[in-house]
Amino acid sequence: MSHHWTQTWTFFEGQWHEGNLPIMGVRTHAAWLGSSVFDGARAFEGVTPDLELHCARVNCSAVAMGLKPVVSIGKWVELTHQGLKRFAPDAALYIRPMYWAEFPGPRTVDADPESTRWCLTIFEAGMPDTARGLAVTLSPFRRPSIECAVTDAKAGALYPNGSRALAEAYKRGFDNAVLCDMLGNVAELATANIFLAKDGVAFTPAPNGTFLSGITRTRAIGLLREAGVEVVETALRWDDFKSADEVFTTGNYSKVAPITRVEERELQPGPVFRKARKLYWDFAHG
Repeated sequence: MSHHWTQTWTFFEGQWHEGNLPIMGVRTHAAWLGSSVFDGARAFEGVTPDLELHCARVNCSAVAMGLKPVVSIGKWVELTHQGLKRFAPDAALYIRPMYWAEFPGPRTVDADPESTRWCLTIFEAGMPDTARGLAVTLSPFRRPSIECAVTDAKAGALYPNGSRALAEAYKRGFDNAVLCDMLGNVAELATANIFLAKDGVAFTPAPNGTFLSGITRTRAIGLLREAGVEVVETALRWDDFKSADEVFTTGNYSKVAPITRVEERELQPGPVFRKARKLYWDFAHG
């Protein structure tokens, strides 16, 4: 499988570099032992919704991973706006601030926070076409709890688990996988948060330390509530999604997108989803 990287610019060690810039060595702690965190923001249609919140979250993730958040939120935002000028004004972009440890700590497998390094990468990534909707299935894999993994960070080390869930679901003809927590309650999709609607009320899993309450998720909840839609955060089982009137996702990559098949059951994008998507787009452009 050959890869062609889309247009990419990275700010690293005081300057901008084009292309797939090498940033780690063979003994870099993060490359070897996974001490990296990142965040993902979006630029699309000329807007960058909640950019400051994404920049704040990467700093929180650094602390959770035992790293030192050496870049201020303001500096992340300023650099992002610098970088955006290197692309077409209407380009759909992924914005990725990132921290990692260069050296191990005194016990080798831990990271030395004083060796924290960072970069900001911006690259072209088209907004997914959500008209078709997604088909989802229940994954045999689970989300770990805070006792088992750094689930309070957007950590690179968490993603292989989502990746194997996606690969397993794809083999069975689905686009994404729903992962439960260790108690069997639905946590999230492999790559996004999840909502259902029943009788005009929106429901979404309550944050319980097994998944990040996404920035787009939180924004969508607030916008729906302001618009008079009841949103309930609670423990949900897979059967709740199988019998829902609507199911949809929120996440940075696609923002708000419909799920149109749950296992073998076909669904239509419904009024709660359509309201959430319109509210989000109006907010983003407001």
